Amino acid sequence: MKKLTLKGVRIVSTIMMALLVVAVGAVCLLPERTVYISGGKTYAPIYSGNTEKAQVALMFNVYENTDIVNAIVDKLADNGVIATFFVGGCWADDNTETLKRIIAGGNELANHGYFHLDHKKLSEERNREEISCCHEVVKALTGYEMELFAPPSGAYGDVTLKCAASLGYKTIMWTVDTIDWRDGDVDVIVSRATKNVTSGALVLMHPKQHTLTALDEILAFYKEKGIACVTVSQCIAND
Repeated sequence: MKKLTLKGVRIVSTIMMALLVVAVGAVCLLPERTVYISGGKTYAPIYSGNTEKAQVALMFNVYENTDIVNAIVDKLADNGVIATFFVGGCWADDNTETLKRIIAGGNELANHGYFHLDHKKLSEERNREEISCCHEVVKALTGYEMELFAPPSGAYGDVTLKCAASLGYKTIMWTVDTIDWRDGDVDVIVSRATKNVTSGALVLMHPKQHTLTALDEILAFYKEKGIACVTVSQCIAND
């Protein structure tokens, strides 16, 4: 068997280093799936719902554009479907009537923190304040008890999961991100919300004008495919 020359060793080393860089990069690009374990209980964020049923859940993260939120509520009602609205506390505090309209339409209210902060960087006390303050505002204004929490920008850590669980919340992420907060192309939003959609998908959206426009085609697609639009709580239920 021939021995490797110095040049050969260098080539092999370069190849191995390149493969290592690619592998590390691939891992870094995967969505974070931290699991917090305490007292024998496991608290993991939820990325999808029940895959045994032909259904999806539309999730609207709300901190702005009240007029569009109201229009989305109307459009959902016109199509006979419901969704989940993850509301920011500082927005909810100024929009009591819209909160009540969301509930009246059979939709679900959920917690999106109070000030849209990076929960991964917050202390345990601040994590708890953000979640509980939003909860108390919505409860005071509507009487509604929220049970689902979506960390702003999808940023969370073990402390976030611990606080959410201790406050009676399930932490929700998403299966499909339309990235509508960044991209204003209606066709792109429709494609992201419908292409390769699977049963149990949690589809993330925001109250943007182009998203409102895209909803007609998105909902028509789901209807044609026999896919029901339900709340996140209904979608993640196992019964």
